Amino acid sequence: MKIGIIGAGNIGGNLTRRLTALGHQVSIANSRGPHTLSALAEETGATPVTVEEAADGAQVVVVTIPLKNVPDLPKGLFGKAADGLAVIDTGNYYPKERDGRIDAIEEGLTESRWTEQHLGHPVIKVLNGTYAQDLLDRPRPEGAPDRVAVPIAGDDAAAKQLVRELVDELGFDTVDAGGIDDSWRQQPATPVYGLRGNKAEVTEALAAAPRERPAAHSAP
Repeated sequence: MKIGIIGAGNIGGNLTRRLTALGHQVSIANSRGPHTLSALAEETGATPVTVEEAADGAQVVVVTIPLKNVPDLPKGLFGKAADGLAVIDTGNYYPKERDGRIDAIEEGLTESRWTEQHLGHPVIKVLNGTYAQDLLDRPRPEGAPDRVAVPIAGDDAAAKQLVRELVDELGFDTVDAGGIDDSWRQQPATPVYGLRGNKAEVTEALAAAPRERPAAHSAP
């Protein structure tokens, strides 16, 4: 499968390592330009590209950048993507630590709905609460008793299924967390965020999520 990854931080870098090892054709982009990705490309065989090129021909695009930078992505980013494109959003809103105040999110819009509006394309929210190192250290075969499950939310059933299959290939189970308007259940400071649990534990954690954004995770 052809996969574009926008963002070469901890999650983006480790997804590049795993997905290339699984035989996928990966293009990787960041805000600093392809010349800064030569070491990762040499290590993995991924192709460094500009952000504008990251989605070209891709069946899946992973957006894994700071939330505050999402509005700066080029318009028409997915214009040359494959039909049926699935866009994965791994982002999180950190108002105090990084992103500053985003009024729409503070007023109740889910982080991924906000991202989706700026991208102009439906997204699938997954791996946002996964530790980057776990992508390398915790993959397990299907049915393994210690296989970790992750929540996945999205409105496009076909795209969600494609992403679920990809996450399964990465070595993790998925638990359907509903649509993007339900994805507040897996945002930071919820019980499932960062949870290394099985399907039952993730399901229970999603159900226990409080709807109100915790004051500790809100902008001042």
